[in-house]
Amino acid sequence: MLRALSHPAYLRLYLAQVASLAGTGLLTVALGLLAYDLAGGSAGRLLGTIFAVKMVAYVLVAPFASALTQGLPRKVVMVTADVVRIAAVMALPLITEVWQIYVLVFVLQSASATFTPTFQSVIPQVLTDRDDYTAGLSLSRLAYDLEAVLSPVLAGVLLLVMPNDALFLWTAVGFAGSALLVLSVAVPKLPGSTGSTGSAGSGEGEAPFLVRVRRGATLFVRIPALRPVLALNLVVASAGAFVLVQTVVIVKANFGLGDDMVALYLAFNGAGSMAAAFLLPWILRRASHRRVMLAGAVLLTVATAFIPLALTSPGLGGLVGVAALWVLIGWGWASVETPVGGIIRDQVAAPDHPAAFAAQFSLSHACWLITYPLAGWLGASALPAAAAVLAGIAAAATIGAFLLWPRIGSVAGPDAQLAR
Repeated sequence: MLRALSHPAYLRLYLAQVASLAGTGLLTVALGLLAYDLAGGSAGRLLGTIFAVKMVAYVLVAPFASALTQGLPRKVVMVTADVVRIAAVMALPLITEVWQIYVLVFVLQSASATFTPTFQSVIPQVLTDRDDYTAGLSLSRLAYDLEAVLSPVLAGVLLLVMPNDALFLWTAVGFAGSALLVLSVAVPKLPGSTGSTGSAGSGEGEAPFLVRVRRGATLFVRIPALRPVLALNLVVASAGAFVLVQTVVIVKANFGLGDDMVALYLAFNGAGSMAAAFLLPWILRRASHRRVMLAGAVLLTVATAFIPLALTSPGLGGLVGVAALWVLIGWGWASVETPVGGIIRDQVAAPDHPAAFAAQFSLSHACWLITYPLAGWLGASALPAAAAVLAGIAAAATIGAFLLWPRIGSVAGPDAQLAR
């Protein structure tokens, strides 16, 4: 897996991703604690709304950002997005009204919705070897998982010596580090692109604005191997939304524990995901994408279905049960999400990578837009009921993914390998 780091350009891009994710992880903890300070036991409702605002930004901005930035240097796009994120996060400690949180989060996540698909579209041009790219995807997933484990721990340490607002400052430091590292990389141009819109030989540049916006989503409908990804996105969002929205409420209100334990339980979820990320390159050499991703979806569904039992278990049983389920959800999360980039790389032509990654980014977050409010608002009334509803959604989506995934013999070419 570490072989991808032998490419100097990828190494610096990877470090930029790590810096950005570290900032994002601290921000997640800071927002959760801020929500609990403002709303107490109803923090899940407030946090669910905040996260829903994030998803609105992702869903509305990502496909349009891909089209609007087509032809612009991708380095400029990523650095500008980082600068906007720095400005937004530095303003968060200054808020005096709840609506101001929503506005700033929308601005911040709009910048992230521009940065992330652009970043993802660069990696296939930097890591052109298939094995290197697979290793790069696993490293990228590992970065997400290390953030999920280490950022809450770092946040807990920082909170021992400084106030909650300081987490916003360190978030800005992470985004600044990302911008500086991206600036140090020579980002390659897309194949078949001259770097300007409307130029000959660049079909993406010649396409009308709305056509470019729709292109990525059309690929997901037209290409058989991409169709089940739509359902799998909903499985991940159903389980993940409950963890991200309700962990602070479960730990502080249900279990009566402190801020440091909120960070620890978030780290349990990240640890499961990180373990899967370490093993996935080995697993994917021995099992098909279909088998690995559908197994991950089943695990997510079953683990979410057992949350009500853990929440109603007394004493130590509840504490251990929730921790174990958070680890399992993390494993399933990584098993479903990590291979998606490889499927897009194999099934989509290189000039269409930005549109495809933007569509995946936006479509996946459309699922979170559904599940975040459900987790927050249903959980404000009854946490076990909210978990049961989300488990039902995950089960239906898992069945849909089984039915949508092409089987061997029904497809030819690259799809056949994915459908084993």
